[in-house]
Amino acid sequence: MKNNANRIQPELTQQRGVFTISLDFELYWGFVGERSVKQYTENLLGVYSAIPAILKTFNEYNIHATWATVGFLFFDTFESLLKSTPSRIPKYIDSELSPYKYIASALHTNEDELIHFAPSLIKTVSSSANQEIGSHTFSHYYCLEKGQDLAAFKADLVAAMSIAKKNKLKITSLVFPRNQYNPEYLSVCKELGVVAFRGNESFWIYKAVDNNNNSLIRRAFRLADTYINISGQNTYSQTVLSRKFPFNIPSSRFLRPYSKRLKYLEPYKLRRIKSGLTYAAKSRQIYHLWWHPHNFGSNLDKNLHFLKKVLNHYSILNKTHGMESLNMSELSDRLFIERSRNVYPRH
Repeated sequence: MKNNANRIQPELTQQRGVFTISLDFELYWGFVGERSVKQYTENLLGVYSAIPAILKTFNEYNIHATWATVGFLFFDTFESLLKSTPSRIPKYIDSELSPYKYIASALHTNEDELIHFAPSLIKTVSSSANQEIGSHTFSHYYCLEKGQDLAAFKADLVAAMSIAKKNKLKITSLVFPRNQYNPEYLSVCKELGVVAFRGNESFWIYKAVDNNNNSLIRRAFRLADTYINISGQNTYSQTVLSRKFPFNIPSSRFLRPYSKRLKYLEPYKLRRIKSGLTYAAKSRQIYHLWWHPHNFGSNLDKNLHFLKKVLNHYSILNKTHGMESLNMSELSDRLFIERSRNVYPRH
């Protein structure tokens, strides 16, 4: 497989607005210790329809995206996965969060491998134009949970890089699972070749916390922020982001999936995203939209219909303001150029 992240030529041209999309590709590994398999089977199996449909839509609108993929997904059985388990694994105080404890039980319960492994889907994504395979760590590693440590994180990320390399992919972009961004771990990221990661919005409701501190009031405010402007536009200057390395390319907005209960609020959700995109295009900044493929696993038609409205608005901004679609790797190339401008200014 080939990592299809097109490289940007170092043209020192005037900045343009950038639309970045990242998807957290994790299947059931994102729910271990939180939901049972039965509670989310429809969405997880729906990924096998959602990903080809999303890729087709991206191709229609010439969208470049990063698919932050859990390393476990590269395998095809629990047995083959166990053979590649790192020598050091996280020892979460809340042991229910450990995927390794879950694997031990799954081996004896005949769990559906389709919702745990997806090598064919990874190949489909990586062979699609303008799509980058990034990392969502090897085991959906939680960087802020009590009991884990830097050494275990490094072992996990080494394993993620290794399985990607075996599949002829080079990983340079990272998304921290559950957005548990830990700045103390960036030295390891840099050491292992991570060039960029997706950080969090600066507003307090998006501050990186462990599961115990992800309070109901924070979640309620984040839900409200989907429809009304509470946290601001959350767009970012390329010049500012280029100053620190690895590059932090923070989230602007989570694309919340269609909900029948909240369907009357869909126009407000769309207006919120379109407003941020417009602001980024006019101010030549970055707008970073993200979601999970399993979010489209149910209500696929409604979610795709909404996505197309977003992408149609981007298409208009592309024509009127020159806004570009870049995946995280391509945007990193652009930030390297901006960084060189600042360090070695042209006279």
